[in-house]
Amino acid sequence: MNEQTAKIVYIDQIKERDRVESIFLVRDKITAMAKNGKPYMTLKIMDRTGEVEGRIWDQIDRFSSMFEKNDFILVSAKASVYMGKMQLIIQDLKKVEEKFVSLGDFLPVSQRSTVEMRIELDTILDSLTNPHIEALLRSFFDDPDFFALYNKAPAAKAMHHVFLGGLLEHSLAVAALADDVAGRYQQVNRDLLICGALLHDVGKVSELSYQRSFDYTDEGKLLGHIVIGVQMVEDRIRQLTDFPAELSMLIKHLLLSHHGQYDFGSPKRPKFLEAVILNFVDDLDSKINGVQTHIDKEPDREGSWTSYHRLYDRYFYKGSSQSEVAEKSPTVVAVPAPPASEKKLFRENRKRYDKPLGATLGDQIKEKNLNLFSAITEKGENS
Repeated sequence: MNEQTAKIVYIDQIKERDRVESIFLVRDKITAMAKNGKPYMTLKIMDRTGEVEGRIWDQIDRFSSMFEKNDFILVSAKASVYMGKMQLIIQDLKKVEEKFVSLGDFLPVSQRSTVEMRIELDTILDSLTNPHIEALLRSFFDDPDFFALYNKAPAAKAMHHVFLGGLLEHSLAVAALADDVAGRYQQVNRDLLICGALLHDVGKVSELSYQRSFDYTDEGKLLGHIVIGVQMVEDRIRQLTDFPAELSMLIKHLLLSHHGQYDFGSPKRPKFLEAVILNFVDDLDSKINGVQTHIDKEPDREGSWTSYHRLYDRYFYKGSSQSEVAEKSPTVVAVPAPPASEKKLFRENRKRYDKPLGATLGDQIKEKNLNLFSAITEKGENS
């Protein structure tokens, strides 16, 4: 095996019975004992397209001494599907130095273009009418050092949007949902709600580290993203002239209450309308992404149901397979077209998000050896 000439095979390309010889990043490494008393090793190995389990059954002592968690390894393995999940049975491996790899091949990244997301963010900022809220948000997002972190941070360690760019993607989705709700209820303060949507998880830029795998920083473990975020907002407000004290209090309450319940790590429960809305739309986007990610990670699983999701405490129904659907005669239901006035309103509300795609974050960091250990980021599991 030669790390300089090994062809990269991405995890989402691996099929059952494939012979695989490629480089992967070790996310986790566990040694256990089989029922017959013989040790074996379980690895979680990953690239930018996903994660797969690796099993080593022989020469455990020798292989274990060759690498550690967060190392790159070149493996020679055979792919097989076990209980609906792809698995690599590893026969041989070799540690690979970072200089031989492109980090862009191994870091999971948002599928949305960073250019597209920045345009969407700027469009939202331009739409604000409260000068104090706009000034606060621009103090964050027009700061290149801060935005470099906000643009790269994942949104969580395990639950949802667990990829570089996940924090920005999640925050924009929450802002879009908040905008939809504000458009339906005139009593909602849109600017205040949008402010909460964009800043509710801002503390995650310091809660998580994201060099090669996502984990909590010491600050994240001791304080958490909510406390960190409120302090960040307070620091920015102090730099602004004549920022209203009541508005400052309301914005900080949005951050303090966005988890909704004490049991979910929320220091306060939502106590005004915009705070209640923020809690629900944040939770909605988090769960949609979490459930869909769980479904998508098991493309080889047979049947109509996913595997058990430990955090959601349930299985999820995937629906009939494509072959089953093809055998059925479709039922066509005529849906009346919406009135012209509604279509016009929809276009006006959505046209600012219909932007052309630019280079993705993965494209930008591919072939670059980024020192991401210096970038501190993120939070905990719940949005």
